[in-house]
Amino acid sequence: MTEQFHDPAILAEADAWRSRDLAVLWHPCTQMREHPDTLPLLQVARGDGAWLVGPDGRRTLDAVSSWWVNLFGHAEPRIAEAIARQARTLEQVILAGCSHLPAVELAERLLALAPRQPGRAPLARVFYADNGSAGVEAALKMAFQWYANRGDEPRRTKFVALENGYHGETLGALAVGDIPLYRRVYAPLLAEALFAPSPDAYLARDGQSAAGHAEDAADALARLLDEHAGEVCALVLEPRVQCAGGMRMHDPVYLKRARELCDVHGVFLIADEIAVGFGRTGTMFACEQAGIQPDLLCLSKGLTGGFLPLSAVLATQALYDGFLDDSRERAFLHSHSYTGNPLACAAALATLDIFEADDVIARNRATAARMAELAAPLRAHPHVADVRQAGMIVAFELAEGGRRGAPFDPARRTGLRAYRHALARGVLLRPLGDVLYWMPPYCIDEAQLALLADVTRTAIDAATA
Repeated sequence: MTEQFHDPAILAEADAWRSRDLAVLWHPCTQMREHPDTLPLLQVARGDGAWLVGPDGRRTLDAVSSWWVNLFGHAEPRIAEAIARQARTLEQVILAGCSHLPAVELAERLLALAPRQPGRAPLARVFYADNGSAGVEAALKMAFQWYANRGDEPRRTKFVALENGYHGETLGALAVGDIPLYRRVYAPLLAEALFAPSPDAYLARDGQSAAGHAEDAADALARLLDEHAGEVCALVLEPRVQCAGGMRMHDPVYLKRARELCDVHGVFLIADEIAVGFGRTGTMFACEQAGIQPDLLCLSKGLTGGFLPLSAVLATQALYDGFLDDSRERAFLHSHSYTGNPLACAAALATLDIFEADDVIARNRATAARMAELAAPLRAHPHVADVRQAGMIVAFELAEGGRRGAPFDPARRTGLRAYRHALARGVLLRPLGDVLYWMPPYCIDEAQLALLADVTRTAIDAATA
């Protein structure tokens, strides 16, 4: 394998590939001027479990599950075979006025798995879209239009979201996000949302518990809803972890309080579990840890095991019934060409089969415990301000001298330094600012976890020296 790394023909082919890429592609979430000198371009020829394999045979550990979508490893044969079988039968059909069994079966199984709260009518309907942002857009429109259809509360046009939250980058989803890097330039195009303080435990006062801070944040939410009584149609939040906001985590008590407040104020609760659903935080859905059920549940990313784009919005029967009318204008006229694509539905069904066959949640809990052991020594690092974990998500907050509220000078590019160091040593750690995190595929083994921990330690050393 070492000889292959230096094979002149393979290296020449890789160089040609890189040149072709930079001549025609516009990569997402990237300042293209940084390629290829400042920001290395990782070339991936194939996937193999938790590994990404380059054209020269180099193996790189995918510690971020390829933007959090890959659950069981790359090229998982059971999902690949399910897609192949479906492709030989039906690859696509319009879902407006048509039906196919993969879409029906997937909806049935998602509703059976969805969080349930005693005393509440269960989630009962599934609407499909193409990706996470589109799913959030659909949920926001559903909440707004339900009140518009009813017609007796015309002031209910506002959404409440959380500070530091992220829900996607289409204009509706971006409007309820609060990360300046993504929304600042588009601010003139965005609907105005109301932002409640984040329950993020990292913001807790000295000596205050995560639960105590979550209670304070819930009290602030209560005051905001009181101030805007009769104006809010929905609250949208990421349960347990604000992922793109730096893997910031909060106590489940906040979700319980938020559910209660939404009920008091007649506000729909939208749970964006696009990143945290399907076992990431230790339960199938993060909402389960608070024992609550949302009115709208947004799912994507891991839904298909990372194979194909698909999102699902699960809604209550009461919300669905608000669109039934003789008038077509009161219908939910929101569509995507590939809504409920049969191939994506087949991938999602295979993903759910794997959860059942492999007892994934139990395995994840064991893996999470080992991740906690490996992460613990980094708490003592002089430039680590916080190590936090929710299931199979572990985050390391880098700060000058390890002091909270003392970030490194952005000009240092501390996170980028760590990224480059890790990549050179065979681990893909894509930072969120100066936050490094582990969010690996569920198939990661002991040797790969040990590599991940060792490279993370040396990457932090190199980045903060």
